[in-house]
Amino acid sequence: MKIEALTTLTAGGALLARLKAIGVDYIFANSGTDFPPIIEGLAEAAAKSVPLPQALVIPHESAAMAMAHGYYLATGRSQAVMAHTNVGLANCSIGAINAAVENIPVLLFSGRTPTTEQGRLGSRTVPIGWGQEMRDQTALVREAAKWDYELRFPEQVCDLVDRAHAIANSSPKGPVYAALPREVLCEPFGGRGIDAPLTMQPARITVDTGLIADLAARIADARFPVIFAQHGTGSAEAFDALSTLASQWAIPVCQYWAVQLALPTDHPMHAGGDPAWLLEQADLVIVLDALAPWSQQAHAPRPEACIVQVGPDPLKARIPVRNFRSDISIAGEVPDAILALARALATQSPGTRADERRSLIEARNTAARQAVLDRARAGGDGVMSADFVALKVSEAIAGRNAVLLSERGCPMPPMTLDHVHAWYQEPHAGGLGWSFPAALGMQLADRDRLVVASMGDGSYMFSNPVVCHQIAEALDLPVLVLVMNNAEWAAVRHSVLDIYPDGYAAKANRMPLTGLSPSPDYVQVARASRAFARQVANAADLAEALPEALDHIASKRGLALLDITMRN
Repeated sequence: MKIEALTTLTAGGALLARLKAIGVDYIFANSGTDFPPIIEGLAEAAAKSVPLPQALVIPHESAAMAMAHGYYLATGRSQAVMAHTNVGLANCSIGAINAAVENIPVLLFSGRTPTTEQGRLGSRTVPIGWGQEMRDQTALVREAAKWDYELRFPEQVCDLVDRAHAIANSSPKGPVYAALPREVLCEPFGGRGIDAPLTMQPARITVDTGLIADLAARIADARFPVIFAQHGTGSAEAFDALSTLASQWAIPVCQYWAVQLALPTDHPMHAGGDPAWLLEQADLVIVLDALAPWSQQAHAPRPEACIVQVGPDPLKARIPVRNFRSDISIAGEVPDAILALARALATQSPGTRADERRSLIEARNTAARQAVLDRARAGGDGVMSADFVALKVSEAIAGRNAVLLSERGCPMPPMTLDHVHAWYQEPHAGGLGWSFPAALGMQLADRDRLVVASMGDGSYMFSNPVVCHQIAEALDLPVLVLVMNNAEWAAVRHSVLDIYPDGYAAKANRMPLTGLSPSPDYVQVARASRAFARQVANAADLAEALPEALDHIASKRGLALLDITMRN
């Protein structure tokens, strides 16, 4: 039966069916009293054999947003989140901020408390219908949303969904928001066919081939070019292309505060995360979609160096203050830009300058990586260091094509990571509690892949762990969760020491506002949802626990958690 023949669907049912028609697989939802037309629409569409996205109960909106975020990272496909009026939308706001900063196109919807008090199907029925009304509900996420609208009439449903999807996926990508009043969703849908073709397509930026050719010529002529990459390469093909051109042209790649892996960590041109010596040398600096490629407080490029910013929004226009120099600005999606640059460089041959700098760069990178590995191996005596744990985790998951999400968890430098999806760090927006639910979204997208979520104990608490464990059990998502437990806000302590290294707080026996003692029993939190869980106090424990956890995931297909005691 063609969907367009079904003229009796409600607007709520039509909205859900249209989401499926444009390619949405899942609706991550936390329902409320504004949801009766959505729930009725699900049942109505099922009774009429109308294809729908799978609607999942996600008992907290922050988890719903992060799962949609993680699913997109794994698949490149936008998903929908539905929340309960203003209160649910408020819980979505941190996830919306994370998604905006990382250019993740989430389709965010929430109900709007009924406008009418009586006389219409869907009018207010309980006191919260009055208590949840706002003059400007959208203000809760307007700073983060690329576009917003409130559904006014049922016949707008298809146009609204198509426009939301097109704008979210247009360069630069980002979340969009639509409010859904209950009375409108209750009305019969009388619009065009729900399975009609999309009325608009996302707008993509085409890389300027002239600028790319100029950049290739500058690389060929440069004494010491360097690439800064924070957000990876965007595709497996571009990952391989960057690896190849970095090798051929002897271009070091710096991953300062990396959010995604851009180059294998053992690649001869992987220069780690320290920009200082590279900026001291570089006469050509290529920045690939980096929010802050270095710290202007601590680092500065040479005055005569040419700075090239590349990305879907190379100047980061949505950020009010970001004054990194850009002598040449190249707009384009990162994978397109990398592949275009690789093609342009293929017509040229590296000169003697590339050979001259190659040995210096390789020797320095090799020595730096060896120092990191030596320090990591030495960190297993007594209470373990984060580097030691990261090294052992890397060894345990080697060859498994795993994905690791780190949120104040396993640091990148000691790990051996070698593919485009190997590494993700929390968004630079800093909305904590991201890695656990984002890992669940990634696992949902690829049930056969090993997905690891490593996080500090504070980030674990931020993730609403009871909710995340319930989701993992309900949906059979066998994520490996590593809680790096030092019973404090280590990032806050390090920030204080950075600004006031000799201050009173640095000299205090206990730095104010950083401690998280007494530490809860996170093992019991996980076991409440029937997960495998154990505490890890030392290197011997870790050597036993990691294989046990991985075996549980492989054989039982259930979540495993390790609560790992760490150094401060």
